Amino acid sequence: MPKPITSNSRADGRFDKRDFIYNAERDEYRCPAGERAIWRMTTVENRRTMHRYWPSACPRCPIKARCTPSDYRRIARWEHEQVLDDMQHRLDRIPQASRMRRQTVEHPFGTLKAWMGSTHFLTKTLPKVRTEMSLHVLAYNLKRVLNIFGTQLLVAFIRA
Repeated sequence: MPKPITSNSRADGRFDKRDFIYNAERDEYRCPAGERAIWRMTTVENRRTMHRYWPSACPRCPIKARCTPSDYRRIARWEHEQVLDDMQHRLDRIPQASRMRRQTVEHPFGTLKAWMGSTHFLTKTLPKVRTEMSLHVLAYNLKRVLNIFGTQLLVAFIRA
């Protein structure tokens, strides 16, 4: 899955987060003007720990207009963002990975959706919907096992 880009900065002609280089050893960012954006605070938003960074040089920066309309350019980093960075690096090296994922992983979801008539779940409330989805997944997996191994081999596995 590609790393999500949630900022509209690039569309507005400004730098976005991809233009800021993270240094893991120093736990800081390097901004496009070459200034250090250091860690300033940590918050919890939607049960995710977010770290905030910003440089002190923003008010006197010559390219501030291309960076932020605010007094300081703040950069948010999720505590586990390195996982997303590693995944993005793998996708950059193997661009066909998304196509392979679509062909293998997403096929069951398409099949389940067709079985369900491309509509909504029949039950309401999260526990009941979880149960309904689990039953669909179980039925899908049993059907796949039957298609791959056949009935006789499956019965032999069950007896063993």
